[in-house]
Amino acid sequence: TMRSLALLLGVKAACILLVPSLSGTGAVNNSGRWWGIVNVASSSNLLTNSKNVQLVLDPSLALLSRRQRRLIRQNPGILHAIAAGLHTAIKECKWQFRNRRWNCPTTHSPAVFGKIVNRGCRETAFVFAITSAGVTHAVARSCSEGAIETCTCDYRRRGPGGPDWHWGGCSDNVDFGRMFSREFVDSSERGRDLRYLTNLHNNEAGRMTVSSEMRQECKCHGMSGSCTVRTCWMRLPSFRTVGDFLKDRFDGASRVVYANKGSNRASHRADPRHLEPENPAHKPPSSMDLVYYEKSPNFCSYNGKTGTLGTSGRTCNSSSPGLDGCELLCCGRGFKSRTESVTERCHCTFHWCCHVSCLNCTSTRTLHQCL
Repeated sequence: TMRSLALLLGVKAACILLVPSLSGTGAVNNSGRWWGIVNVASSSNLLTNSKNVQLVLDPSLALLSRRQRRLIRQNPGILHAIAAGLHTAIKECKWQFRNRRWNCPTTHSPAVFGKIVNRGCRETAFVFAITSAGVTHAVARSCSEGAIETCTCDYRRRGPGGPDWHWGGCSDNVDFGRMFSREFVDSSERGRDLRYLTNLHNNEAGRMTVSSEMRQECKCHGMSGSCTVRTCWMRLPSFRTVGDFLKDRFDGASRVVYANKGSNRASHRADPRHLEPENPAHKPPSSMDLVYYEKSPNFCSYNGKTGTLGTSGRTCNSSSPGLDGCELLCCGRGFKSRTESVTERCHCTFHWCCHVSCLNCTSTRTLHQCL
């Protein structure tokens, strides 16, 4: 009947309208899925070539997309750098947030950072930025160490650089690191929605931070150690420097919305992907700013829906008025104290030659834990 046909057409139209929104939601399942390699990148899961160079994870693990697996195959030796960069990023994330209610908890499952990555809050922004930076940093360093077959030191800086120094040595190849990170990390994002845009922006912010913090190092040459002439090269920053910078950006992150260009189709074609501040009075975020679009969940108590663990049982500082203090970290619930004896080596003496003797010193320490 005509009524049945109209009903079917209506359902079909609704499905068509629903597909774009679902494609944006689908990004939740794909975003950061590659992070799971940090828990499975062991020798038993690696396929190697005839030279015993690690090529790619076993495809059956299904953590990497086809494009990501191809990138790893095309760059023998790079898988180790990716895993190492991810390890470094997780370690840095935990250190930067060690005194916060959200302390960058991780799991041993493929969903390394838990459900926080499905949100669009500040913490999500930091996770994407620090992991993208970790890959950039580790790949750039591995290139200069000769651990990746398809890249080397950055030799583009050559010749005189100043009146008393010249370019030489082995510069870390941050451009290759950024390029590979963009190809590898960003390929896990799907859709064209707000989550997609913020994840890509924060990924790039992490890479830009590594690149912008590169520093010049020099070595002196001359008679008896005099600095008649210097050879200089570009060196990556320590990853602690990168983490400190991104943590500052986390504290000053910009809340954004999807730019409303109106109904002008030409304007959409000219600028199809655009973020703007939620508050029109704020300046647009720069390429190195972190961006987010929703308020952070309450990290005080356990919530299975949002994946927050709460702060119960966390160690706090009873004398600190800051974020690590018991009042703030425990969310006003109070805390319990206990004393424990700690035995440490002390009064160590070096004896020629060649051993060190120490005494054992026992002290009492008071620990405070959130209720």
